[in-house]
Amino acid sequence: MVIDATPAVLKDFAIRTFGVYDKAVLIGGMVLVVAAIAMALGRAAERRPGFAAAAIGCAGTVAAVVAAGRPGASWLDAVPSVVSGLAGAAALLLAVALRGERAWPKRRLPGGRRLFLAGSFGLLVTAAAGGVIGRVAGAGRAVAATFRLPRPVIPAKPLPAGADLRIPGLTPFTTPNRDFYRVDTALVVPRVDPSDWTLRITGMVDRPLEIDLEDLLARPLVERDITLTCVSNEVGGPYAGHARWLGAPLLNLLREAGVRRGADQLLSTSADGFTCGTPLTAVMDGRDALLAVAMNGEVLPAEHGFPARMVVPGLYGYASATKWVVELKLTTFAAEQAYWVRRGWAADGPVKTMSRIDVPAPLARVAPGPVQVAGVAWAQHRGVAAVEVRADGGPWSQARLADVPGVDTWRQWAWTWQATPGTHRLEVRATDGAGRTQQMARVPPFPDGATGHHSIVVTVP
Repeated sequence: MVIDATPAVLKDFAIRTFGVYDKAVLIGGMVLVVAAIAMALGRAAERRPGFAAAAIGCAGTVAAVVAAGRPGASWLDAVPSVVSGLAGAAALLLAVALRGERAWPKRRLPGGRRLFLAGSFGLLVTAAAGGVIGRVAGAGRAVAATFRLPRPVIPAKPLPAGADLRIPGLTPFTTPNRDFYRVDTALVVPRVDPSDWTLRITGMVDRPLEIDLEDLLARPLVERDITLTCVSNEVGGPYAGHARWLGAPLLNLLREAGVRRGADQLLSTSADGFTCGTPLTAVMDGRDALLAVAMNGEVLPAEHGFPARMVVPGLYGYASATKWVVELKLTTFAAEQAYWVRRGWAADGPVKTMSRIDVPAPLARVAPGPVQVAGVAWAQHRGVAAVEVRADGGPWSQARLADVPGVDTWRQWAWTWQATPGTHRLEVRATDGAGRTQQMARVPPFPDGATGHHSIVVTVP
């Protein structure tokens, strides 16, 4: 709820500043706020203990209601908040009683200190038990993936021999699952029981569909190489990654449901309630839009959308890559707005042409003479046609391009620079397959993706 209520500008700042640690910072901030409120209630309890205890109980009740009301939740999700709220209120009253015993010895309670210690220990155990019960109950709804992935009816071709230049420090062409970036609104990764998972196709369709995982895996699956990019990625940022995806073509599913005239948006919903609006043309125009069940030869990891997620090349993830997807609704952009669009981001989200320098590292010291400058560039569904690099604002030089399996992937590049002593600024730009060169003007990610040339400064002794 806190994430949903946070303004988009603040979310963008958190992602930009803290990266993959943004949720840890959020949780830490929430803990500090709760601790400050608790201290204030503790002081208030000296004069009005009943009010302070009631406030703690109310906080637990509100948290319980919010937890139980989240998408996919049950009454068990309210248990930790209810138990800890009651335990907190009782602990506060015990603490007030002990403080009163110290302040007024004549009113000493029988075995007051022992009573407080025993009571506190009992309340601690009770609160911990409530948390454990909630976690165990939640874990019970999440069953590990044990199925064997079917073979694709159309496997991806082997990667070209020259797709990875294998330059030390250069981002590998294929991103390992453990290193693939993750940007989403889920504070806790949804744990979806594959035996209970279903996908509903609803809205402006002739034949609403509901399929389970067994049905999905029995369908003809294809394998495709697709690079994903987050709209919150700054110029030169890390929120891009490439994988080989296995999934069912979304076009086939929508044709089976029968799309009605007038629909222009595919509104997808995640198991945690997140929504994503994808332009219908990007799914119906023949590109490899998938409902994916695997990445890089493995069942989707939980943090990347198990048991199924969307993958649509050419669009930023907020408009194309819903994880833990449970519903696809055919609708219009005029009728419904997705999660990020309601917060001011653009509705369509096409990926902008971008390039990045990986080698040398920013502020590196390099030896005089030939220096290998290398990086990656992307313009999904248009492809990267050229990459140019320059030093100190001089003339642009063509970089050597690695081979690629198709237009939906990023592309490695390399350029040999003759380094001379001094401090130098290296700059890169890319041109996509449509002949458009990336913009030079720096623009922040909000509302439709960053632009600008990535540059680094290096020193040559």
